[in-house]
Amino acid sequence: MTLGAYPRLSLSDARVLYAQARQSKEKGQDPAATHVARKIAERQAETVSDLIEEYLSKHARPNKRSANEDERALRKDVEPEWGRKKAKAIKRRDVIKLIDEIVDRGSPIQANRTLAVIRRMFNFAIERDIIDATPCAMVKAPTKEQARDRVLSPDEIKTLWLGLSDAKMIRQIQIALKLMLVTAQRRDEVISAKKAEFNLNEAIWELPGDRLKNKRAHRVPLSDLALNILKEAWELSGESDWLFPNPKTGKPVTPSAVSHAVRNNLECIGLTNVRPHDLRRTAASSMTELGISRLVVAKILNHSDGSVTAVYDRYEYGPEKKRALDAWANRILGTLGSQSEQDTVVQLNVR
Repeated sequence: MTLGAYPRLSLSDARVLYAQARQSKEKGQDPAATHVARKIAERQAETVSDLIEEYLSKHARPNKRSANEDERALRKDVEPEWGRKKAKAIKRRDVIKLIDEIVDRGSPIQANRTLAVIRRMFNFAIERDIIDATPCAMVKAPTKEQARDRVLSPDEIKTLWLGLSDAKMIRQIQIALKLMLVTAQRRDEVISAKKAEFNLNEAIWELPGDRLKNKRAHRVPLSDLALNILKEAWELSGESDWLFPNPKTGKPVTPSAVSHAVRNNLECIGLTNVRPHDLRRTAASSMTELGISRLVVAKILNHSDGSVTAVYDRYEYGPEKKRALDAWANRILGTLGSQSEQDTVVQLNVR
């Protein structure tokens, strides 16, 4: 039985292994066979690259709307550093070092996101009996994040709406951003919409629960402004099942592409510090300002409500949501001013 190679294995460590082997033999066990089996298991143990693939296929893609973001973080920062290492070999110090490197390159928020993905991946590995303990234990997020409170003013709404036409982004993203603002729905829900979800005759958008954050189906009444925006999206999409297909791939435009397009065109549009989610916050805040109750706004946003009353109250507030979204559309049109400034692709017929 070979214990190891000197000097990598010291004499003192060799004596310990020898004593353990003798003890096993005295118990009727074969220490050599146990040693060989352990070595084989170590060689066959999953690498971090193996773990990434299993995490993405078995957990992220089937269960998470942010699976693409998870994969991007793992492919960009984790796999190049750890890919060939055994998942069991990753230590807390490795995690800290990797996260510090992301912070040092000027991406503190991304460091938080990457840590969260790594933490979930190693928890998944524990659940699958790939590792016994997570190396992320006691590792804190490097940056304290504050909730954004950015709400666009009426002048900024007009600047955004008119500036999108000249922005260097594909038309599908321009239209999607307008639809986010008008319907107050999430970026991912808008950009991944299928045509089959829309009943244009009844002016309803039916979002299936398996596509939503809270897994609860959601009905969004469509204002005339939203319908007119949808008409152009429909024409641009051609024969695709998706409302916003990428012209090059035929697959839906990715959520990250929308965020990148906004970030890269703010100067061109004439705005600062705007992200796609700010459009949803702007819509919600503006509807509340119009006198619409927070309950109705929450229903439009499809926020989860864990109260006892919500458990029993199954009314969908359809008429109330319709009136609220119509009022919000009229507010947008009033902000835009003249018909030429509204810059919609067909003549509007607002109630």
